[in-house]
Amino acid sequence: QVQLVESGGGLVQAGGSLRLACAASGRTFSSNAMGWFRQAPGKERDFVATISYSGHTTRYLDSVKGRFTISRDNAKNTVYLQMNSLKPEDTAVYYCAAARDSFITSTARNYDYWGQGTQVTVSS
Repeated sequence: QVQLVESGGGLVQAGGSLRLACAASGRTFSSNAMGWFRQAPGKERDFVATISYSGHTTRYLDSVKGRFTISRDNAKNTVYLQMNSLKPEDTAVYYCAAARDSFITSTARNYDYWGQGTQVTVSS
């Protein structure tokens, strides 16, 4: 059974940092792009960041550029999202996802596997 399990969420003050991790099991995703999405209450799920299978190419939502960094460790079948300078508007449930193909994509329908999500709350 393929699973993506996120961890690292929590409550943090504005300006603080969190590091999310997404551990995959059941199969390897070293040939797949990976991504992070988020969903705030009452809003649609939005793209946050994506990374290619090799880790050499990344893409970010404009509002998180320079603050968030996506990375991956294919040996551990894990992808990370380092979040710095957090703002209250970053509050959301953050989801990890594995894409169908190797190259970056910000489109949710191109992702076949999803984690259950981890809550990130940023207080002002």
